Amino acid sequence: MDQIIDLIKNDLKKAIKSQDTIKKSVYRFILSAIHNEEIKLGKELDNDMVMKIMIKQAQQRKESIEAFKLGSREDLISKETKELKIIEQFLPEQIDDSEIKNLAKQTIDAVGAESIKDLGKVMPILMKKLSGKAEGKIVNKIVTELLS
Repeated sequence: MDQIIDLIKNDLKKAIKSQDTIKKSVYRFILSAIHNEEIKLGKELDNDMVMKIMIKQAQQRKESIEAFKLGSREDLISKETKELKIIEQFLPEQIDDSEIKNLAKQTIDAVGAESIKDLGKVMPILMKKLSGKAEGKIVNKIVTELLS
C-alpha cells in the first residue's frame, strides 16, 4: 500500500518545491480521492485498490479529453492531456490489442464460451488477468467480436 501512495506524496513534495501547479493539483486530487475511499471503506487501501483509483482517474481524464474535443476546447484538452500523462506514470504499461486478443482467446477457450451470452463468464476472468493493463471498453469490444 505504502509504495504508490509514498511515490505520489514524494512527487507532490517535488512539485511544490518546483512550483509545478499542474502536478501539484493532480497529486493533491489523487491523494484526496484515495483518502475519501479510505474513509468510505474505513480502512487503509492496498496497492490494488489505489491502482483502481488511479485507473479511474485516468479514465475520467480520457473521457474529458473526448468531450472537450467535441467542443473544440484546445486549452482544456491540453490541460487534461498533461494531467493524464502525470497519472499514467503510476499505471502499469498498457498492452496492445493483439495481446488482449490472444489472452481473450485463451480465456474464451478456458471457460468454454461459445456465444455473446457467455460474455459475463469471460470478462471477469480476463479483466483480472489484465489488471489495469488495458481499458475495459477495449477488452469488452475485442471479446464481443470474438464471441460474435
